[in-house]
Order: sequence, then structure tokens, then C-alpha cells
Amino acid sequence: MADPVKIKIWSDYVCPFCMLAEGPLEEGVADVGVEVEIEWMPFELRPHPQPTLRPEDEYLPAIWQRAVYPMARRLGVDITLPTVSPQPYTALAFEGYQYAAEHGLGTAYNRRMFRAFFQESQDLGEIDVLTALAGEVGLDEAGFRGALTDGTYRAKHKEALREAAAHRVQSVPTLLIGDTRIEGVPRPAQLRKAILDAQAQQSEDTVYGASCGIDGGC
Repeated sequence: MADPVKIKIWSDYVCPFCMLAEGPLEEGVADVGVEVEIEWMPFELRPHPQPTLRPEDEYLPAIWQRAVYPMARRLGVDITLPTVSPQPYTALAFEGYQYAAEHGLGTAYNRRMFRAFFQESQDLGEIDVLTALAGEVGLDEAGFRGALTDGTYRAKHKEALREAAAHRVQSVPTLLIGDTRIEGVPRPAQLRKAILDAQAQQSEDTVYGASCGIDGGC
């Protein structure tokens, strides 16, 4: 049985294009005829102590009017520039993601974070907000809060950030499918081609990686 094609997607919870990438990603992997394994990877656009953006300043409203809202209309996604000011740092929310992923709810947690921020203007930098959202997706609130308070997943989050740096991720969303790298919201057809190319490469590597050994026979 062939190994699944792995897709790594780097994102940040304050990046609207990361939320907009969900639909094309789901469409791209649907009915492609290949088993696909999606792994969401953290990337902090503005890590502490770098100042985060404020919606009342000129930059955010301008880019939302020019790029975010037009794309959201094309994709049929309900999304609004959050009123949280300044925008939250996301390290704590990403530590929560590591907890959620370890408990099998990483994807559900990610989806709830995006909707909480871009549809409900909830402050993802607040532990009370994160804990309540974690409970909504089925996580144990006491265990979740304790993990964030104790910094249980801080080292794991930093390790994930080092992986982003190793892949030279500088913008989100960034997707890695086999040897194909896609920066920005992907097109479904673009994704399907990358998945099939990755599957073909994996099959070729398996064929050429075969060998005979003393114990294995031939």
C-alpha cells in the first residue's frame, strides 16, 4: 500500500489568507484518488516583542479592501477585519494547538481559531478566550489551561518554528507537497497536480530504493 502524500501548510491565526486557503485545500484533496495527510504548521508573522498591527491604522483596511474581501467574495467565505487592537500575539494559541494536536483535535482547533478571530473578533491572545474555544471543540478545559499556564508545549512550539526557519518560510500560507512549494492561497488544480506529482515521485523512489540483502533474500 502506497504511503500517503504529505502536505505541510504553514499558517498564522491572524493571517486572513490562511483561513481563505481552507476551501481550496479541501477541494484540491477531494476525489484526487490519493491518500493525503495534511499537517498544519505554525508560523508567527509578528513574534513578541515586534509590534502587531492595529485595524484603525491605514495598512490593514487597505489590504483588506484591495485583496482580502475580493478573494473572500470569490470563494464565498464569511470573513471580516477583526476589531481587536492591537492584534494578538499568537504564540500562546499555537501552544494550544500542540495540545489539541496531541489529543487528535488539531484541525478542529485550527478551524475554530480562524473563525473566532475573523468572524467573531475574539482576542486569541487571552488564555480565557483560548480555553473556552478549546472546550468548544471537545478538549478538556482544565487540562488545556494547565498546559498553557505551565508552558508544557512551549518547547514543542519553538521546535516547530525552527522547522519553519529551516524551510525558509517567510510568508503564509506556505504549502509543501513533495518537491512542490506553493506560497499564497493555492488553486485546487494546482494542488491536485502537486499531489499527483508527489505520489509519482514516491512510487519512483520506492522502485529505485529496492534492494536485495543477505537476510532478505531475492
